Amino acid sequence: MLPLVRLMQLVSPTLPVGAYTYSQGLEWVAESGMVRDEAAARAWIGEVLEHSVARFEAPLVGALMRAWACGDDDEIARLDADFVASRETSELRAETLQMGYSAARLLRDLDAFAALGDWNARLARLDEPAFPTAWSAAACAWEVPAEHAVTGYLWSWLENQVMAAVKAVPLGQSAGQRLLSELGEQIPGLARRALSLPEHEWSNFTPGLAIASSRHETQYTRLFRS
Repeated sequence: MLPLVRLMQLVSPTLPVGAYTYSQGLEWVAESGMVRDEAAARAWIGEVLEHSVARFEAPLVGALMRAWACGDDDEIARLDADFVASRETSELRAETLQMGYSAARLLRDLDAFAALGDWNARLARLDEPAFPTAWSAAACAWEVPAEHAVTGYLWSWLENQVMAAVKAVPLGQSAGQRLLSELGEQIPGLARRALSLPEHEWSNFTPGLAIASSRHETQYTRLFRS
C-alpha cells in the first residue's frame, strides 16, 4: 500500500509547492461576472478539465512516467520543453516553473526520494523543470501505477480549482463539495483516455482560458498569482 500512501502525499493540498496561490484565470472570470454561481463554476471548471488538462497535461504525465521509467532523459527534456512552450501567458509559464522548482527542491529534501539512487541527479539535469515533470518523477520513483498517478493528478488540479472558486466567486463549502463530487465522477474515464491518447491528438486549445489568464495579469485587485 506504500505507493498509494505516496500518491496521497503528492496530491495533498498541503504539498508545499504553492498550488493554492494560483487560480489559472478563474479569478478573472469571477471578477468579470462570467462565473458568478455554482452552475457557472461547474461549467467553467468542467470544460477546462475535459478540454485542456485531461487532453494535454494528463497524457503528458503518462508519457513522462514512461520516459522516467525507461531512463530516456532526452525524451523527458523534450516533453518538459514542449509543456513550458505550451503555456500561453507569462502567468501560466511562471506558475508551472515555480511549482516545478518547489517540487524538485522538496524531493531533494525528502529522505524517501533521496534514497532512490540517481533520481535526484536525473531531475537536477533539468534547469527549470515544469511541475508535471517533477511530479511525474516522484510518482514513477515511488512506483505509483500510471493510471492511479494520472487520476490523482487530475483530482489534485480539480480540487485546487474548486477551492479557488470557493474563495473567488465566492461559493459555500457545501457547493464546493458538490462540485468535487459531480466533476470528480468524470476523472476515471478522463484518466483512462489520457493514457491511451496518442501525442498527435494532445490539445490544450482553450482560448477562453488563455484570455482569462492574460486579463488576470493586469487585474487591479487579486487574491491569486494567476
